[in-house]
Amino acid sequence: MTDTLFDASRPGRRNGHHIPEPLAAPPDIPEHLRRAVPPLLPQVSELQVVRHFTRLSQLNFSVDTQFYPLGSCTMKYNPRSCQVLASLPGFLNRHPLASTESGQGVMRCLHELQEMLGEIAGMRAVSLVPMAGAQGEFAGVAMIRAYHRARGDDARRVMLVPDASHGTNPATAAMCGLTVQEIPTDSQGDVNLDALARAVGPQTAGLMLTNPSTLGVFERRIGRMAEIVHAAGGLLYYDGANLNAVAGRVRPGDMGFDAVHFNVHKTFATPHGGGGPGAGPVAVSERLAPYLPLPVVKKTSDDKGRDWFSWMSEADLPESIGRLSTFAGNIGVLLRAHIYLRLIGSEGLERVSGFATLNANYLMTRLIEAGFTVAFPDRRATHEFIVSLKPEAEAFGVSALDFAKRLLEFGFHAPTIYFPALVPECLLIEPTETETKETLDQFVEAMIAIRREAETNPQRLHTAPHAVPVPGAGVGRLDATRAARKPDLIWKESFNR
Repeated sequence: MTDTLFDASRPGRRNGHHIPEPLAAPPDIPEHLRRAVPPLLPQVSELQVVRHFTRLSQLNFSVDTQFYPLGSCTMKYNPRSCQVLASLPGFLNRHPLASTESGQGVMRCLHELQEMLGEIAGMRAVSLVPMAGAQGEFAGVAMIRAYHRARGDDARRVMLVPDASHGTNPATAAMCGLTVQEIPTDSQGDVNLDALARAVGPQTAGLMLTNPSTLGVFERRIGRMAEIVHAAGGLLYYDGANLNAVAGRVRPGDMGFDAVHFNVHKTFATPHGGGGPGAGPVAVSERLAPYLPLPVVKKTSDDKGRDWFSWMSEADLPESIGRLSTFAGNIGVLLRAHIYLRLIGSEGLERVSGFATLNANYLMTRLIEAGFTVAFPDRRATHEFIVSLKPEAEAFGVSALDFAKRLLEFGFHAPTIYFPALVPECLLIEPTETETKETLDQFVEAMIAIRREAETNPQRLHTAPHAVPVPGAGVGRLDATRAARKPDLIWKESFNR
């Protein structure tokens, strides 16, 4: 079995691809930039190509084949119907420069998505343009900056973030030219209100947080937090990464937030991760609506009640923070979100968050019964919870990383480890709403078996995994530091062309 198509390559074997005859180089390309020899491509048969890429697909961990309890990112199953419908020819083949007259169907779908996201968030206006959650965060903080500047309040240059925040929160604030100030959390996982009250002042631009937090608990005093920040003249930004826990039940706008971004590629039917396209729409309250990034879909009706959809431009929103992408965002991802929400409706959205929370609490309870230590045993889990393996580390000398690597050999992708950093030897576990009780029980049994191994044979954990993804085609424990700092990504020619 070969590792790459180049290893399988043999001179003269060309059935696996067709390369057209080379064209003459355009005369305006300098000689030193022209290729002197044909590109090095593998020479393989069609069957070799098929087998190679089929084998690669079978080596992947994916939600289609294994349990993926990866908090704090929602790695859940997404309905295939959303992908199929978003790929209809009228959607898939539409050119971004096509006229609005020829795209009223797409425009209607996007406008409906704006309306649905605004309702879910409890917000006044929505822009679908941001192309990732991080860009949605950037848009939200940029709008907060624009709001303060429009009021002549340039002194507000400090963004508050909890010490358990996602790393993108302080990074986004810094990118927008703000200074970041960290607010501690208390022993129960809530933001420390006394520390927050001491931190706010005329310098406060706002507070960024997600609710539920990355600690897997709901901020019980969020209303009071909003009062403190607003009384000081700041605004609240909602990181929508954990919306899967509360969508359809609690609205960020009702909690007192002024802006929110959605990771629709996590929550609403697009697979998260893998470097693929995302989308991070932003929803805002009345005071931030003038600063929305462009374009935004506008709906008008004629005297006969017929709807017409068009793009709002700088003429409509002169105070907009501007454009974040060449066109109107990742339309395919947005269409999948629209279809998903239309399919499940408001009742379905409520069931999604309900089952996500139910699965997390069931899994947490079973792990507690099995003797594992959770970070906040007196708190109910939201859609995720934290197990601390500090007792196992002290008793057996094994780490959260060892557990994570060994889980791979039981057929489970590892949860997030060592985040949030507040909890020692942390496993942040999110089962999602789409897993069965049987799968959750199997995960618990795997955790019990691994802890038993930690007690009797800790070296087996230290060297795990031993043959992942499959025996005979797997690898053992990699040197993570060397892989990050000295990656060997260059294939070296080993055959005679």
